Amino acid sequence: MAATAGGPRLRAGLGQGSRGTARHGLTSASGPAAARRSRPRSRPAAPPPELLLAAAFVSDAQYNRNIPFKTSPEAVRLYYLYNHWIMRTATYFFIFLNLSLAVFEEPAVYPLPFLATSLVEVLCLLVFFGRLTHFAKITPRNVFWKDTKNICIMVAILLSLTDLAIYGALRIYNIKSIRWSRIARPIFLINFAESRQIRRAFRSIRNTLPEITYVFLLFMFSLLMFSLMALKLFGERNLQTAEGLPYFRNYLEIVFDLYVLVTTANSPDVMMPAFDFSSWYALFFIAFVIVNTYIFMSLFLAVVYNNYKKHLKNEIRKLAYMKHRKMIEAFNLLKEEEGAQPVVREARWKQLVKLVAPDISNSHRELLLRISDDEQKGFIDKKSFVQLADLLNIQVITLKIRSHPLGQWMPRVYKSAVSQFLRSMVRHRGFVWTYDAIILINAIFIALDEETPYISYAEWVFLALYIIEILLKVYTYEPRVFFGKNQFWNWFDTLIIFAALTATILNTTLRSTTKYNSQQILDIVFILRVLRLIRIVDSIQRFRVIMNTLINIVPTMLTFGGLTLVVYCIFAIIGMELFHGKIQFFPVNSNAPYALECGNPALKDSLFARGKYCKNNFNNFASSFIVLMELTVVNQWHDILCGGRPAKLYFIAFHIVMVIIIVNIFVSFILEAFFVEYSLEKSEVETAIEQKIQDAGCGKWLVFKIASKRYRTVDALLQRMFEAEIPPEDEGPSFEEILNLSPTAAGPSHLTSERAV
Repeated sequence: MAATAGGPRLRAGLGQGSRGTARHGLTSASGPAAARRSRPRSRPAAPPPELLLAAAFVSDAQYNRNIPFKTSPEAVRLYYLYNHWIMRTATYFFIFLNLSLAVFEEPAVYPLPFLATSLVEVLCLLVFFGRLTHFAKITPRNVFWKDTKNICIMVAILLSLTDLAIYGALRIYNIKSIRWSRIARPIFLINFAESRQIRRAFRSIRNTLPEITYVFLLFMFSLLMFSLMALKLFGERNLQTAEGLPYFRNYLEIVFDLYVLVTTANSPDVMMPAFDFSSWYALFFIAFVIVNTYIFMSLFLAVVYNNYKKHLKNEIRKLAYMKHRKMIEAFNLLKEEEGAQPVVREARWKQLVKLVAPDISNSHRELLLRISDDEQKGFIDKKSFVQLADLLNIQVITLKIRSHPLGQWMPRVYKSAVSQFLRSMVRHRGFVWTYDAIILINAIFIALDEETPYISYAEWVFLALYIIEILLKVYTYEPRVFFGKNQFWNWFDTLIIFAALTATILNTTLRSTTKYNSQQILDIVFILRVLRLIRIVDSIQRFRVIMNTLINIVPTMLTFGGLTLVVYCIFAIIGMELFHGKIQFFPVNSNAPYALECGNPALKDSLFARGKYCKNNFNNFASSFIVLMELTVVNQWHDILCGGRPAKLYFIAFHIVMVIIIVNIFVSFILEAFFVEYSLEKSEVETAIEQKIQDAGCGKWLVFKIASKRYRTVDALLQRMFEAEIPPEDEGPSFEEILNLSPTAAGPSHLTSERAV
């Protein structure tokens, strides 16, 4: 009954505001409010300090920030500036500018003078120091100096400046040296507050390493045992490889070859000499692959992900406590007594929401208020107030209800029986199925020979059918709704079809009027034809679910993209310092000495030289990244090796860090994200919003719709689970207790073990 009673009031408010929405794009009120707007605008009064502080707490809870900051008015203003999107964007810009300097420094892809790169690096370091100083101004001194990431940033700045000065001084005297501090540049990406997700992932990986170590030691024991058996089985039989080299006679070489076999990169080549000698020896390699490739690698995947997820849960549990605590602190700052119950008045709540989310419309704010104050008492209790951060994280769009322009211009024609039948046909599911079949038939024709006249004529038929489809949809659905900013697939279909039509007409015109055959335009036509097939993704429900899942797990993928970037940068810089200049690439017809050996006589008749892998080198930053990408894929990675034992140790270390640890975690997390997305149920807050939208109806001009849920990822699901463990009436631990929680702690000590698990 309470929810129903709230409906008319909400509809009335929306109905009054919608006229302003149609004109200005924002809801507006009439009467005294409009009269106030007509007066000369005066500078708005500054919000009171407690409101600014409460808004900072709510904003932190909304975006999952757990930065401890001073609560003085000056510090709160500095904190708002610190979290401004321009400041965060500028920080990321200079972080990536600093990382990209490796492209222009020796050994360079695009060489720049040392003075230019050093000035840019000094500028980046000054920005980092300024950002760190800003952070020190808003953070309590004892917290700042106990925070390891701040110490890491300061040390990295000092090391970079010292190395830059030493390198520059030695360069003046033409003394060759190395830029050893470049390996510290990824520290800035990891340790600034903006990269908290990457930092959390690294911290979880670090806490996972002890468990991984035990499995890795067991795996190495198995590898060494099989290598010893291989030495005894094959070492005394005078077998040779296909290149005429001794087969399995050196123990360390056997260990390396079998390690490569674990990745399947040298299978079946490594087995063939023994297999040719006796078919029974295949059993040895089959047993090795089963034990080490399938069992141990699967065990790695299970142990890595299980322990990583355990530590990640503890990290997110800490975030859940912090989020709950900040909402409680915001409530305590704004609360007033209503009888014996502490509440936040409606007027104060509106001021708070305007500060935290100034871009949402008045009608959206009214909707959120009706959810928080369901019984319209004029105040919000503690339980409802704590949900505000989740309410703000659910994007609600306001759709304007408009009649079709043709219904206004030609009402008799548009509302006729023929017109209604045509529109009902377009809305029918059979219309979608028909065009799905047309797309599939079009795919067959695209694969056929373009030179056949009938195939060429068929392309015009398909284009005509697609244009008719778009025109029918625009005739059926209101054009401004059909081409709304959230209607991605409608825009995609239209742009692709009309671009293909334009390119096809242009290509046909050029071929008929001149002898010039524009291959570039023809390529564009072919690409656009193939892109039309993507439309099938939106037509099939299961495809749409998969695409939505991929979109929703993008934040998780970006986190692991940051991890990969850090690992690649570190190994690329180390690789350049170790292997720069050892391999050279020459054109096919080059007469340079040792051109066939990639510029290195030691590579004569090697698999590396015969495979023409000369571009796989560490001569610059870009080439290093490509080599590391090839190593991540692991296929033929042993053929890329072009050095002795140091090179093998380098590549094995990269394989362990990147493939065994990070790629395993990435694959597991993608799987987990799919499971979550397929089984994710609506939260209590989402259900409340949908219920209130249903109760409110659509008014006369407006209708609400939940467009998307921010942070709908595995992290968000875990956080929701842990938030459910915290009773709304429980204020929870203090900020100090939360910050001092260890990564492996199940929860604050005052909570019961049942809740903490």
